[in-house]
Amino acid sequence: MLHARDKERANSEYFIDALRKSAGVWLMGGRQWRLVDAYLDTAVEREIKELAARGGVVGGSSAGATIQGSYLVRGDPKSNKIMMSPGHERGFGLLSNSAIDQHVDTYKREHDLVTVIEKHAELLGIGIYEGAAIVVHGDSFEVIGGQVAIYDGNQHDGVFYYLLSAGQIFDLRRNSLHR
Repeated sequence: MLHARDKERANSEYFIDALRKSAGVWLMGGRQWRLVDAYLDTAVEREIKELAARGGVVGGSSAGATIQGSYLVRGDPKSNKIMMSPGHERGFGLLSNSAIDQHVDTYKREHDLVTVIEKHAELLGIGIYEGAAIVVHGDSFEVIGGQVAIYDGNQHDGVFYYLLSAGQIFDLRRNSLHR
């Protein structure tokens, strides 16, 4: 297990060496801003991207899932209820052009990504329900174990998202359900 609270430690040879030898990494939950302050623009971020590029597995829960998107939601140090926080809006970008939220059903966050997508129409909003995951393979992802809300800037039966269920595959190139 590697843990840092600052960029100096995250740039240490100990961290870099461990990541270079890894076939996978799990990003723990917590507060998104802490992950940004410790790891964004460091050797850790670079090596995680290298790990993914060489076919390794990158996973995460809660904040560890959110930071994998290109746009970081809930990054404000004052409150995890604030969706957009200048200075804490950039994630690792492992899933480009995306904003990932989590615990959507547990905390009744179904409508929270709407404001982000209204302001950033180039993003795909992905709201992961408790007990669900997405597994990304190239230009698509499969929903595992539960439901995932998709926010594409359009209305769907009167709401600004639609749900995918376990087993469904989403085409990231077309921003649509794989048929």
